[in-house]
Amino acid sequence: PDLNGYEKFGLGNVKYNISRIHVTAVEFPSASISLIPGTGIKLVIGNASLTFDMNWNIRTWMFKDSGRSTVYISKVFVTAIFSTPLDNMGHTSISLTSCRTTSGDIDIKLHGKS
Repeated sequence: PDLNGYEKFGLGNVKYNISRIHVTAVEFPSASISLIPGTGIKLVIGNASLTFDMNWNIRTWMFKDSGRSTVYISKVFVTAIFSTPLDNMGHTSISLTSCRTTSGDIDIKLHGKS
């Protein structure tokens, strides 16, 4: 979905809109799944990366600009725990119990009219 809103900055508000977000690459060089007895499943993803493109525009009382942007997020680490209880009918269900995510580097390239 598109992101839009405004932020107070300095002497006025900055109105922004981010649209047409498109994921262009996802890499999971290190991923593992293990069983946790009596609990469920543990998923660990290490050193992942994500690249996406988007359109952006900003407007203030003084100027406006718009363009395209490429965002590269690297050194992403995720640890998630899923519980796998049985329901009343004996079917297994799955739900996210905990999730921890960190990222190391974010590189943003803005291409605008100004």
